[in-house]
Amino acid sequence: MAGEVRSKVTNLIEEISIRDLGVIADAKLEFGPGLTVLTGETGAGKTMVLTALGLLLGERSDSSAIRQGQELAFVEGRWAIPNHRIAEELVVEAGGSVENGELIVNRSVSRDGRSRSSVGGASAPVAVLASLGEKLVAVHGQSDQIRLKSAVAQREALDQFSGVAVLLQKYRDVFELWKSVQKRLEEIKSASATREVELQSLREAVEELDRLEPKTGEDVELAEQAQRLTYSEELRIAASEAHELISSENDVDDAISLVGKARRILESASAHDPELGKIAETLRELGFQLGENAAQLSGYLASQEAGGASELERIQLRRSELTSAMRKYGPSLDEVIAYYESAAKRLLDLDSSDEQIEKLEAEVAGLFAQVEDLAGQITAVRKHAALRLEQAVTEELKSLAMGGATLVVTVTESTDYQAHGVDQVSIQLAAYPGAEPRPIGKGASGGELSRIMLAIEVVLARTEQALTFIFDEVDAGVGGAAAIEVGRRLAQLAKVAQVIVVTHLGQVAAFANQHLRVLKTIGDQYTASDVVTLRGEERVEEIARMLSGMAESDTARASARELMVLASDISSK
Repeated sequence: MAGEVRSKVTNLIEEISIRDLGVIADAKLEFGPGLTVLTGETGAGKTMVLTALGLLLGERSDSSAIRQGQELAFVEGRWAIPNHRIAEELVVEAGGSVENGELIVNRSVSRDGRSRSSVGGASAPVAVLASLGEKLVAVHGQSDQIRLKSAVAQREALDQFSGVAVLLQKYRDVFELWKSVQKRLEEIKSASATREVELQSLREAVEELDRLEPKTGEDVELAEQAQRLTYSEELRIAASEAHELISSENDVDDAISLVGKARRILESASAHDPELGKIAETLRELGFQLGENAAQLSGYLASQEAGGASELERIQLRRSELTSAMRKYGPSLDEVIAYYESAAKRLLDLDSSDEQIEKLEAEVAGLFAQVEDLAGQITAVRKHAALRLEQAVTEELKSLAMGGATLVVTVTESTDYQAHGVDQVSIQLAAYPGAEPRPIGKGASGGELSRIMLAIEVVLARTEQALTFIFDEVDAGVGGAAAIEVGRRLAQLAKVAQVIVVTHLGQVAAFANQHLRVLKTIGDQYTASDVVTLRGEERVEEIARMLSGMAESDTARASARELMVLASDISSK
């Protein structure tokens, strides 16, 4: 058995349950850290395990894959993602939850072609599964599964390898500020065509309202004053008559005089009954109150005489001016005042726009100089890293029976500044000396492609936060020493990531930390497959079968044990 699992990866697949998919009736696959191999005879159902995983990763469903005689295929996966903030955010956005760092994803496919999925306990579109899959798992085997197929993914991989993250973030901060200031400058410049028209309109409005000087609540106060002045004669007569009755200048008895007489009569009789004295005191206070009322009425009459028709005319003119302003800038006086304040501010901005333009142009130029300088530094780092990545991956390919292949990483500068800089990154492969470099996946078989990606992933894993890697056909077309080298590199990658490999080579299986075998059972009425975990002699027997086809052969078993010891020694180094 390979050496002790030393992987410290905590984001990994823990379990996959499969029901009624292909030849698999009901199976549960448990995974751990390190390297897990999946083996079995041809046709046993290894492909269905990958199909099940593909469904959980958002791949297209196919109702023809449902087990014969059943109406529904169901797959469920359990991930441990305690340290994966991005994946957890995706789950929460979809309405699901991650409990204690554990994520449950499931998907069903029915005979009518319908597919249903859930993420973290909540129903979710298949697109959510695909987004999660990109963050959690990288599948290598067929060209449409290449993790680094897109130019963006290739650039990001090179950036991770190069260690440019800090410099890149500094560039992005300056880049965003440059774009923001540039946008503001363009907005001010684009408004220049209508600026003069707006300026003239604003000046007229501000000058008019400057002269008017409207005050909050003034229209209500003037309405009340106009109301009083309109009925001033009636009000003056009422006040005059009331004043005459309370305090008359003639010889008639007014209210004050009558109250005074009553008070004096009671005071003269109070010596015989104190109760009358109390009433007399109340009349004294009433006399004082009547005197105050008379004084107030005198003041009111005096004010009426001072205002008159001219005051009413002034008030009505002021009201007319305010009403005109409200029609133009209102409809209420408060809105007129608010418009006045905003117009004055806008006028100030427009009047100073020439100065602003000059200031912003200088700021844009200064920021662009920083953007240009930082982008140049990033390009230099990327080009240096591209050479190192080429050399490291090409060296790995030599040991994977692809000695003539060369990785070519090209960094091409442009004049189009983006959030990532000005570079276009292309990762290509020259299949043999003198061959024209072609995109990864073009002109390579499934096995070659898996080995190419294995070489790249092994190198990138030295600097990258690794995913769970799944390799299919990685050992196609190789054997002997090259097969051992494939196993060694898979084990090396498994020290920093969870690695799951479908293999038919005993040299690869010998490196496993965990060995799963797909077993097919054929009956009169059915064919079914199951997945079992192999340990001890069961594992020796399976590797012996893979090496020679003779699981019971003592010689094959001895070769299997020798290979497992060799793999353990290599892995422990």
